[in-house]
Amino acid sequence: MSDPLFDLAGKVALITGGSRGLGLEMVRAFASRGADIIIASRKFDACEAAASEVRATGRRALAVAAHCGVWGDIDRLIELAYSEFGRVDILVNNAGKGPAAPSHATSENAFDSIMALNFKGPFRLASQIAHRMSEGDGGVIINISSVAASTPLPGVAVYSGAKAALQVMTRTFAHEYAPKVRVNAIAAGPFLTDIARAWAAEAREHADNALGRPGLPHEIVSSALYLASPASSFTTGAVLGVDGGWA
Repeated sequence: MSDPLFDLAGKVALITGGSRGLGLEMVRAFASRGADIIIASRKFDACEAAASEVRATGRRALAVAAHCGVWGDIDRLIELAYSEFGRVDILVNNAGKGPAAPSHATSENAFDSIMALNFKGPFRLASQIAHRMSEGDGGVIINISSVAASTPLPGVAVYSGAKAALQVMTRTFAHEYAPKVRVNAIAAGPFLTDIARAWAAEAREHADNALGRPGLPHEIVSSALYLASPASSFTTGAVLGVDGGWA
């Protein structure tokens, strides 16, 4: 028997970066608890594969190819989502990237690309959907941030700055679109998603946190469900660390 606090039946969730990694884990978890899902990322085939998984559970799903750092693509994504489902109840701003490079060697294009995907795009998507939610029946927004937002990690200054901005945006939107819209963030630590394949073997086995290891992708699920569901009805403007106890 499902717990009513974590019941998403009848809800519509839009998850960016939902075709792999942490995003795909959230897609699966939300669908298994009754939500219909909109999956957005750059590659349509990957989105459609994830959407097929959702449909196999009996839920509806829409795959949308979109660059989540480009406002034109984001606006098209919003229109497709509302045209297909009529509303969005849960938004997860998960798409992001943070390639490491010496700060003095960072090009303008690289700077703009990192900022666009990690802050500019989520700002556009969250602001537009939060406005619609506030004029309708309300909703929930979850921004996926990083421990990098508050930890000095050499080589990722731009990414860290973008994620710090995302956390400030989370708190601001929690007030700007209250009381009908709740806005929270997850500050994720190192997770063994597909990007971890490029890590050194030591980094895949150990981490500088209390648990001494990276997280497994499914370990983000309970926190995401908490913030997406009625279980967190009195939680907004929060940044929840899911990082194994980061130093």
